[in-house]
Amino acid sequence: MPAPHITERRIFLSVPVDDITYAETLEWIEQKILIRETSQICTVNPEFVITAQNHPRFLSVLQRASLCLPDGQGLLWGAQLHGVPLRERVAGSTLVDLLAEKAASKGWRLFFLGAGPDVAELAADTLRSKYHGLAKIHTMEASPSIDDAPSIIQAVRDSSPDILLVAFGAPDQDLWIDRYGQDLGTPITIGVGGAFDFISGRAKRAPLSVQRLGFEWLHRLWIQPWRWSRMLALPAFSWRILTERNSVTAINIGP
Repeated sequence: MPAPHITERRIFLSVPVDDITYAETLEWIEQKILIRETSQICTVNPEFVITAQNHPRFLSVLQRASLCLPDGQGLLWGAQLHGVPLRERVAGSTLVDLLAEKAASKGWRLFFLGAGPDVAELAADTLRSKYHGLAKIHTMEASPSIDDAPSIIQAVRDSSPDILLVAFGAPDQDLWIDRYGQDLGTPITIGVGGAFDFISGRAKRAPLSVQRLGFEWLHRLWIQPWRWSRMLALPAFSWRILTERNSVTAINIGP
């Protein structure tokens, strides 16, 4: 089912990305919560696109996802280059903050799953301090292993959140959500990667000016040099977008 008010989608090397803004994403999520419709949201970036080229199951998950956010300045650059621009980058870390703000006013229940020791709890404390009236945020340290799944599902069902945020890293988090989403009974489930690290202060995001220039990836590599092998996806993405004529296309999914 296409997202309400979203009529355009871009296809990057077979990976879908919805042309959606922050405001529309929040509205879309609110509507799904109201009708309690189980939905998976993926935060797509160039690394997702390249990983999916050699990972058929991950590609299938992205193609089946309820909503694919344009989380990555490289996507905006590629879409613009091919004459089918995206209106706004919707970054997962920023979206989590906006969701917490919205949850405080709407009474939504949140559940933070994954990340490193104490990181999810620290991120939850940070948001509760920032947004007064935010309901208790349930947190759980776990992994995407099959052994952990039963206890996770039980914990999520017991707390009955409106939004479940999963920080297992891509593609594990997205594959896990696709596998267990229907068992969780949660309207909105989103893979958020390193969002809890940024919100908790364990990792520092690039200055806004650097983000707008599209060099947030370089800042992250500077503070987390162990990510260098994952960053190899960026030149691969750029090369294919530049050299392949139909690497980015637009489709209409509206009524």
